[in-house]
Amino acid sequence: MRFITILAAGVGLAAMSSGIASAQTATQAPATATDPASSVDDIIVTARKRSERLIDVPVAVTAVTAETLESRQFTSIRDIAAITPGLNINSDAAGRAFISIRGIGTTLLDTVQPGVGIFVDGVYQQNTSYLNSPTLAVEQIEVLRGPQSTLFGQNTLGGAINVTTKQPSDELEGKLTATYARPDNYYIVGATVAGPIVPGVLAGRLSLGTQSRDGFIDNSLLNFDDANRLEQNTIRGALRWQAGPAVINLNAYYDEVNGTNPLYAVTTGPTVYVDDAQTNFRSIANYEYSGVNGRVQMPLNAQHDLTVIASSDKRDSDSDSDGDFQPINLFRSTGESTLETKSVEARIDSRWSDDITSVFGVFKSNQTQDQISATLVVPANLTVPAFANSDADIWAVFGTAFWNIQPDLELTVGLRYDHQQIDFQSARNSTYEADEVQPRIALRKRLDDNHMIYASIARGFRGGGTNGPGAPNLTYDGDSVWTYEVGTKLSTDDRRVSLQGAVFYNDYKDIIAANSLAPSTTGAGIVGINLNTGDARSYGVEAEVTAQLSDAWTIRASGLLQNARITDDTRYRQTTGRLLPTDRIPFQPDWTLSLQSDYVVPLGRGDLTFSGGIVGKGDRIGAGLSSTFAPELDSYFLANATISYRVEGLEFAVFSNNLFDEEFYESYIDSSTLTAAGLPALGNLGQIGDGRRVGVRVGYSF
Repeated sequence: MRFITILAAGVGLAAMSSGIASAQTATQAPATATDPASSVDDIIVTARKRSERLIDVPVAVTAVTAETLESRQFTSIRDIAAITPGLNINSDAAGRAFISIRGIGTTLLDTVQPGVGIFVDGVYQQNTSYLNSPTLAVEQIEVLRGPQSTLFGQNTLGGAINVTTKQPSDELEGKLTATYARPDNYYIVGATVAGPIVPGVLAGRLSLGTQSRDGFIDNSLLNFDDANRLEQNTIRGALRWQAGPAVINLNAYYDEVNGTNPLYAVTTGPTVYVDDAQTNFRSIANYEYSGVNGRVQMPLNAQHDLTVIASSDKRDSDSDSDGDFQPINLFRSTGESTLETKSVEARIDSRWSDDITSVFGVFKSNQTQDQISATLVVPANLTVPAFANSDADIWAVFGTAFWNIQPDLELTVGLRYDHQQIDFQSARNSTYEADEVQPRIALRKRLDDNHMIYASIARGFRGGGTNGPGAPNLTYDGDSVWTYEVGTKLSTDDRRVSLQGAVFYNDYKDIIAANSLAPSTTGAGIVGINLNTGDARSYGVEAEVTAQLSDAWTIRASGLLQNARITDDTRYRQTTGRLLPTDRIPFQPDWTLSLQSDYVVPLGRGDLTFSGGIVGKGDRIGAGLSSTFAPELDSYFLANATISYRVEGLEFAVFSNNLFDEEFYESYIDSSTLTAAGLPALGNLGQIGDGRRVGVRVGYSF
């Protein structure tokens, strides 16, 4: 009955929206002086591996342009969660980020393959830590909600984040930007320059960036007021070669990150906010990321275009952390890790007739990881070493056909087959293997040139894996979802109002939702394990609206209302011997919202812009291993404000994030997690969110 109600609501939403006349055309002059791409008919996306207007794509997509990134003070990819319905991104340490869409994603252990795929210039990112990277030379970010497996591959059962960077051209351009904020001495400085090397043939871009912050967590035990500090340096380069009919793009990058491992303060409850993490020594985490990728695009003939993308990426890391997170000196953990990933994808985009087109391709990747670690049991002065090596091979074939049944009616049918095998060598060896078929079918109906409704059914899959040294369960299965969705996209005749809306129902099997801790089988310390919880479902409604109330005033709003619940926890009980205390999925709210207002006042030769907004998130449950109690984190609202002045290529802004210094926890671990592992617990563990920052930003573009 609930599913029927949700679908009925979607049909009703689409029917009501037909009352708004829409006649957007790409040739009309924009009516706003703010973002050049402010309406669903202006923005071009590549959600279906081809360039299309956002309003034409039968997928729920939030497109964040470079102008929006700048005007919203977004300095990292993870910041886009503030304006994307259903997207939650959280990070509790350097090199770690946790992401979910519509209630499903990763857990507190970042060894789980993400349920939301991240792609940069078409290259899959094996680690979610990219979300903490600065937004240097980013052209656009697309957040695709719902399974995207047929074209983007496995690990996109919740959706995909598709990042497009600015490619160089024959036009000389550059940008300098610097931001500084208090009270945690936050700064970020970036520069990018691009232009022709050999006019008409070869162009290049070079981007440099550095950022630092002290953070909002102290350690009074060690007299540190910057216990959660972070430093990051980035360099990226790009070349674009016009080799006859072929276009060749080459990108390379190097990131250095020096920060902390997960850092939690002892607290008495989820509404008692403590910023003093009293560990026995400073926990550190250092990462080096490097990689190169290339893309070749060329026509094979008048009907077929070929695209080949190849990449090689490497991550080196080392860490030293307090293994019990508490002032009692029990465990100290150290580790080193190297992760190397190589991949290649080839696809052919074909035009069979005016009404039938297709995309077919193949994909292959290999990922190897080598880890060594040691746990020092302080009271016994005993060091227990461990090692782990893994080798993952993945290949896939995929295809999607697009058929214009009528000029105003399009049918899309896609299918992907994935094979994955992971061989794991440690104190005990294991192998994980999976073969999955992932279909998608969508029907799009145009009501007029710039108003459409759509319905889709899709299956998504996330790979399982193997647990690390000391885990009691060697492997865990992947999870999958069937998603049913109805949506609409439209804009008014004058393009002052645009709307995207969708309702959805997700049916999950073998969901990877709750982690667990267990005494290590190596005989010392505790170990985090991944496991399958059982089955789950989520359903809800989401919407994005942009309204230009006058030539000077624009309002943007987005929101999600959902119900994501575990329906069967049998597999969790079989693995752990414990019950789940609630059917809620950890860290997943039932609602999120965003509201932003921009008012532009001409001043001299430039524009003075007053911007303000709020983002809100509903209550969530934290992590815990009690069978009777689940900690509940309060809902919260964060306010932001900016005053900026732009004249020609110069910009100056003052801003405040978390204007009212709201306190909240995004990461929280109940004391039952420690006691279940046989450790003494002084209390619960929480990591507070960032407090109020007040700062200035200057920039110059040419």
